[in-house]
Amino acid sequence: MAARLRLENKVCIITGAGSGIGFESAAQFASEGARLVISDINLQAVQAVADKINNKFPGAKAVAVKCDVSKEEDVKAMVDKAVEVFGRLDVIFNNAGIMHPQDDNALNTEEKIWDLTHNINVKGVWYGCKYAITAMRNNKAEPEKGLGVGGSIINVASFVAKLGAATPQIAYTASKGAVLAMTRELAMVHAREGIRINSLCPGPIRTPLLMDFLNTPEKLNRRMIHNPMGRFGEAVEQAKAVVFLASDDSSYINGTDFLVDGGLHACYVTPEGEQQAPAPAGLASTL
Repeated sequence: MAARLRLENKVCIITGAGSGIGFESAAQFASEGARLVISDINLQAVQAVADKINNKFPGAKAVAVKCDVSKEEDVKAMVDKAVEVFGRLDVIFNNAGIMHPQDDNALNTEEKIWDLTHNINVKGVWYGCKYAITAMRNNKAEPEKGLGVGGSIINVASFVAKLGAATPQIAYTASKGAVLAMTRELAMVHAREGIRINSLCPGPIRTPLLMDFLNTPEKLNRRMIHNPMGRFGEAVEQAKAVVFLASDDSSYINGTDFLVDGGLHACYVTPEGEQQAPAPAGLASTL
C-alpha cells in the first residue's frame, strides 16, 4: 500500500502566493496532495500560479483568490472560500508581507511606512489567525482521509526578530517581533483544541522581495559577510520547512520560532573558503 502524501486531503490556505516563498510553498503543498486556496493582492499573478499547479499536478486543486491581508473582510472571504469549496480548513500559511524600501531607522522612517508595514505584516497575520481558528474549530475527524480536528497555522516572522542589525528597517523588524509574540500567545491559548501555531523565521532568502531591497553591491556584501553558508537561502528551503510544520510530522511542535537561516543565528565568526554544496532547486521554476 502506497504511503499517504504528507498533506493529502488537507485543505490549505497560502497568502502571498503570487511569488517567492508563497509560490514555492504552493507548489510543494500540491506535490504533497494538498487542496489549496492561494491568495495574493495581485490576482493575475496568483491565478497564473493556480493554473500552473493544476496543470502540473492533475490530482491537485488550487483555487486563486485576491486578498489584501490588511483588510479584514478580504481575509474572512478567503477563509470562507476555502470552507465553501472544500468543506474545512486544516492549514493556513500566513506568508504575505512587505519590506518597504523607505523603511529605515527610528529617526527617518515615516509614520505612513510604519503603519503600512504593520497593517500587512502584523494585522494581516492576526486576521489570518482569527478566521482560521474559527474555521478549524469546526473540523471533524475523518480518519479514513487522514484528517483530524484542529489544524496547523504557520506565521511568517524573520530572523531579524531574533537578532539585532545595524542595517535598519525598524518597521519591518518590529512587525516581525510582534508576529513572534502573537504566535506564542495564540499557540498556548489554542493548544488543547488541536490547533498548533508556529512562526517561520527565514534567514536572508533569494526572493524578489529581498533582492529588490538589497539593490546595491554594498547592501548585499554587508549581509553576506555574516552568513556561515556563504549564500542566501532559496525559497524551496523555506517551503519544505512549511510543509513539515503543516503536516502531522510536526504534531508535537507548537509555539516555536522555527529558524531556517543557514545557521546565521548561531554564528560568531564565519568559515573561510567557498561553499561546496550547490543550492537546491525548487518546484516553482519547473511549473
